[in-house]
Amino acid sequence: MNLLVIGGGGREHAIIKKLKENPTVETIYALPGNGGIAQDAVCVPSIGAKDIEKIVDFAKSHDTGFAVVAPDDPLALGCVDRLHEAGIPCFGPEAKAARIEASKVFAKNLMKKYGIPTARYEVFDDPAKALAYLRGGVSFPIVVKADGLALGKGVLIPQNLQEAEAAVKSIMEDKAFGDSGNEIVIEEFLTGPEVSVLAFTDGTAIVPMVSSMDHKRAGDGDTGLNTGGMGTVAPNPCYTPEIAAACMETIFLPTLSAMRAEGCPFKGCLYFGLMLTPGGPKVIEYNCRFGDPETQVVLPLLKTDLLTVMRAVENETLGDLTVEWHDGAAACVILASGGYPGGYEKGREISIPGDLPANVTVYHAGDMRTEDGKLVTSGGRVLGVTAAGDTLEAALKDAYAAAGRIDFKGMYMRHDIGQRALRALEG
Repeated sequence: MNLLVIGGGGREHAIIKKLKENPTVETIYALPGNGGIAQDAVCVPSIGAKDIEKIVDFAKSHDTGFAVVAPDDPLALGCVDRLHEAGIPCFGPEAKAARIEASKVFAKNLMKKYGIPTARYEVFDDPAKALAYLRGGVSFPIVVKADGLALGKGVLIPQNLQEAEAAVKSIMEDKAFGDSGNEIVIEEFLTGPEVSVLAFTDGTAIVPMVSSMDHKRAGDGDTGLNTGGMGTVAPNPCYTPEIAAACMETIFLPTLSAMRAEGCPFKGCLYFGLMLTPGGPKVIEYNCRFGDPETQVVLPLLKTDLLTVMRAVENETLGDLTVEWHDGAAACVILASGGYPGGYEKGREISIPGDLPANVTVYHAGDMRTEDGKLVTSGGRVLGVTAAGDTLEAALKDAYAAAGRIDFKGMYMRHDIGQRALRALEG
């Protein structure tokens, strides 16, 4: 069977490596892919992830048996809808269901309507009204979110009124995130441990994956700007079996039921960004796809064949499948270009040793091949170095040891990935 994977980052590389384990897979095409993914798939750099018609034409002309649409943009643009219309089975939600991420306003209103626990909020499409609300005596810090997709950067956490006014101006007037900022959500700031839970769902049945903990800030000690993620660990020790059971009852199943009731059942990978508040688990955000870099620690722990799971989701037979996971833990350290998430230089040659341990995988996120075959940087987050181990401590040790042997000019990483999780395990 020929497979098609849409996207070109570390998440897609993790998906492709897992799909390759299925013996029925002949060729995997990655559109557009990247320099490192080319080791595991046939990359088609001329077709971008948002080139929907070109993607559909390519799928039809290359005898595609199954497609995986991984990034948020093509999902929101209806890539799955178009592939289905062309008769190609695929993994991912259709556009109506992808609104759960593509519109923060839709997601918040859904939770309010169906009683799914989340932060208190207000919605604004007029910056003057948003500013008046902020000046009316709200508590700080507060959270300001652009309604639409913004590469994971459309959430700001002002600490005072001055910062909040600047956030509204940046999003709604200066259009820092384009039309995604036509509406904003202003919501209360929740406190507690954060947990990421990705889940397979066919619209009715749901199978949560191993929980994970992301590290969003650029610098050690959770300092600096927000990023797309500087590292992850799995499982998240804060996410106990008791909390998992509560989330299933109050969040996961009610969300699926709400989406069905709204006429947009969700099929694919539904990501729950949770805050374990003193008042119980609450939803910070939904994503309509695998999170990145969470995928890079969750999928290595999946024992059941990924393609089998994905086909069960598409065929709505997930409830008949037993999905199993490896014991132990996984840790991912992101190697980034100096300056990220701001400006950074590209084209820096990457050196990766060929004798890394078998339990270590390097996922390629932001790199490309030059005409003479050299692997060079092309993005902010360049590589994800993931290690699996019997314990989180062992996984972190191996991930950092491997990361220390990789080099490119200007490379930086956080040196405290997983430390909060280790403290939670000790406590």
